Amino acid sequence: MFVIYLLIGFLATFAGAMAGLSGGVILKPVLDFFGHYDLASIGVLSGACVLAMSSVSLISSNKQGQQVKRVQSFLIAIGSVIGGTLGKSIFNRIFTSVQLSQHVGWIQSSLLIVILVIIFIFIKYRQNFKTYQIKHPLVILMVGLTLGLAAAFLGIGGGPLNVAILSWLFSMDAKAAALNSIFIIFFAQLSGMLVVFFTTDVSDYHLTMLPVMIVGGITGGLLGSRLRIWLTVRHVELIFNTLIVGIIFLNAYNLLVYAGLAN
Repeated sequence: MFVIYLLIGFLATFAGAMAGLSGGVILKPVLDFFGHYDLASIGVLSGACVLAMSSVSLISSNKQGQQVKRVQSFLIAIGSVIGGTLGKSIFNRIFTSVQLSQHVGWIQSSLLIVILVIIFIFIKYRQNFKTYQIKHPLVILMVGLTLGLAAAFLGIGGGPLNVAILSWLFSMDAKAAALNSIFIIFFAQLSGMLVVFFTTDVSDYHLTMLPVMIVGGITGGLLGSRLRIWLTVRHVELIFNTLIVGIIFLNAYNLLVYAGLAN
């Protein structure tokens, strides 16, 4: 089991670091699929692994001379921290409610499918959509808040949403969006983890696999970020779209499981 979860953490963050997906959007449905942990524990395992990945990925990218768009990404990151804190708080409140907790799984999977389909269509046919160059600080801050809120509630780290929004509202290509997405993810996940550890009882979570998943996240983040510099924009787009399609199908299966239509 330790080897399996080490590989899960590594492969998810390796692919996520290359495409700016954070790994969380991969980890969440994969951990759902295995069914070994409740949703609250999955959120912590995924969040900690993604935080480890984004940390080492940013350090590695900086050493390679890759730079984020500091003003835009920093404002989005601040908004993501606020939104991520609110989103995680909302999730914790819902999960502790007996009446609502049983519905969280299928709600998350359903929303993820819809969001990912929209993102796939946008990235695949981006040339047909008008893109923008938003510069107003307050608007950028609100964009970050919305991203952080959605990502924290869905437990996905925000990667695909970040990439799509950065491409749409800030006219970034796939490689630039991937790097800036990782920058935003770092702050959003950091705030989310702080909320969890300071507002809930950690002993309520099942975190046996946390150390090995963090090791996998660090390794995957390092290798993925180093490989990204050699990839073309087209390669990053191809990896992104392939992963999105796979995640959509995995979430569809998880939704059937939650609905009791699959074993």
